[in-house]
Amino acid sequence: MVDRLASLFEHFSLSAHTFQSGPLCGTNIVATEGSFGQLHLIREGNVAVWHGRKHAYSITEPSLLFYPRPLQRHFVVAEQTPAQFLCANVSFEGNEANPIASALPDSLCLSLRALPNCEQVLSLLFAEAQACHCGRQVLLDRLLEVFLVQLLRELMENQVIKVGMLAGLAHQNLRRAIVAMHEQPEEDWTVERLANEAHMSRSVFSNLFREVIGETPAKYLQSWRIGLVQKWLKNGMSLKLVAEEAGYKSESALSRAFKAQSGMSPKQWLIENHRSV
Repeated sequence: MVDRLASLFEHFSLSAHTFQSGPLCGTNIVATEGSFGQLHLIREGNVAVWHGRKHAYSITEPSLLFYPRPLQRHFVVAEQTPAQFLCANVSFEGNEANPIASALPDSLCLSLRALPNCEQVLSLLFAEAQACHCGRQVLLDRLLEVFLVQLLRELMENQVIKVGMLAGLAHQNLRRAIVAMHEQPEEDWTVERLANEAHMSRSVFSNLFREVIGETPAKYLQSWRIGLVQKWLKNGMSLKLVAEEAGYKSESALSRAFKAQSGMSPKQWLIENHRSV
């Protein structure tokens, strides 16, 4: 069986850091500085979730709120009945180039009952959050990372995400082509070759890919490659080596694709990226 998440996490990791564990009441404005996403697990209590002036969610049962990217919001909880929160910052390697983060909606609210395969790790998380054992912070962070991987698996298996990479990875045939691109970005992938990987005709594959993923196979491949290129350049790899690893025949070919994708040359991107660090 093809592991649809292995190549994603091989190239783009995620990490979690717990910053709140316990009761919240009243109005709580959530800080959204930097590039962190955030995960909120509500173990009990009623919570009104506001995105700016828009009432986004009413939580009345154990639930999760997941924000892959910063989004202005605040929570309103009755003063008399605090809600129990477990909150963490979530960092996606590569930031905006991370394909996992970009494949997720701006916000996600799910009942924990809808995630039966996550029950064991959630039980461990909540038990550890209530205790005061040595290594509590480290254990909470690692358990949250395990939970996030399980959550992505559940989103795919239950086809919660209807458009984009995760929707494609949930599709019985398209997943083969997508994983092939993820695992071997240096290959000369044509639509015909990708259609063969998916066991489909060229025309059916091309139309279905655009419908489910939201872009052409060529555009998706370019986005995946440039995301890898940005990561490798940031890690100090030479442009020549990066071009070879990403499947470009020359540095100039890579530079053209990079500029088409990001609006700037690799050198300009590195300068801007270092400024923002």
